[in-house]
Amino acid sequence: MNDVVSALIAEDADITAIREGVRAVCAQFPGDYWQETDRERAYPTEFVNALTEAGYLAALIPEEYGGSGLGMRPTAAIMEEIQKSGCNGGGCHAQMYIMGTILRHGNDEQKKKYLPGIASGELRLQAFGVTEPTSGTDTLSLSTTAADKGDHYVVNGQKVWTSRAEHSDLMLLLARTTPKDQVKKKVDGLSVFLVDMREAVGNGLTIRPIRTMINHATTEVFFDDLKIPADNLIGEVDKGFRYILDGMNAERVLIAAECVGDARWFIKKATDYANERVVFGNPIGKNQGIQHPIAKVYAATEAADLMVQKATTLFDQGKSIGPEANMAKMLAADASWEAANVCLQTHGGFGFSEEYDVERKFRETRLYQIAPISTNLILNYIAEHVLGLPRSY
Repeated sequence: MNDVVSALIAEDADITAIREGVRAVCAQFPGDYWQETDRERAYPTEFVNALTEAGYLAALIPEEYGGSGLGMRPTAAIMEEIQKSGCNGGGCHAQMYIMGTILRHGNDEQKKKYLPGIASGELRLQAFGVTEPTSGTDTLSLSTTAADKGDHYVVNGQKVWTSRAEHSDLMLLLARTTPKDQVKKKVDGLSVFLVDMREAVGNGLTIRPIRTMINHATTEVFFDDLKIPADNLIGEVDKGFRYILDGMNAERVLIAAECVGDARWFIKKATDYANERVVFGNPIGKNQGIQHPIAKVYAATEAADLMVQKATTLFDQGKSIGPEANMAKMLAADASWEAANVCLQTHGGFGFSEEYDVERKFRETRLYQIAPISTNLILNYIAEHVLGLPRSY
């Protein structure tokens, strides 16, 4: 047996143990907990704290900074298992990939200052300030500015869909430091900053919650002459867009793993109900009209999972995963959304009842058709960057 095979077998054994541990944590938070938080639009503080205490949110942080030092494969398994258990990782998943920008592009002082606190849970890095109302996914056209004043920067502008801003200590912020018409390359001119929100709120930073169809703790944030110490610049000035792209691939892979988990939850829920529900003297699962949709989405989910596994393996090998990350996210999001439809249809009227959790998960998984990137833009990416077709936008 060669070393590579031995390493994979050992890693798979570790992943199995990780899955069991995550399930044990999730078992403490059954459906009624999520129904209540959803009803009240409350942040799942107890759940996030439990995951933090168990060390799962520090999975990708190296051991030297207090983390677990795991790769992307086991980290994806954590997120999949959360969703598969009926819970919602949306309240905490950002920390898993946001901190990578500090880890890969921050200086030694920044890593030592922030990563141990993030790993222990003393600091929450959950807010990601990128999207703006006017530019949307056209990140290079964002208008929030950070003016260099020597020992500090002054930020003005607005971000939207900045989820968990009210429940985070730190925010990773992307702002323009050089006007768009003055850069040599269109990807230049943007910089990344770490904002200490504990000091910023009320001193140039305003947070306004946005109530949506799902309990995602999302907000819009406003910057009005907010001062950020120059020491909080991550990496080089004007090179921030490249740093953000690094994190986006990790984000898409982890979201894809969550979608696989959602799909598997819906499939089990539908299968169990189809076996138990008796109409006209027979379980409804005996009917092919019920069987075939469940079987079809099961096959789609397994196929999507294979792409997730490919993407995580390549990521852990240090290879570029642009195509794989995008395809994994699209295929998994499509599988989870179809599984949600099948599950709701299988349950009939009962699927709309809060107590079954189907309608809640149905709403939650719908998000991933458009976030963190829409399916349409993924198709554009594949067409242009993989197939070599003309740019469409």
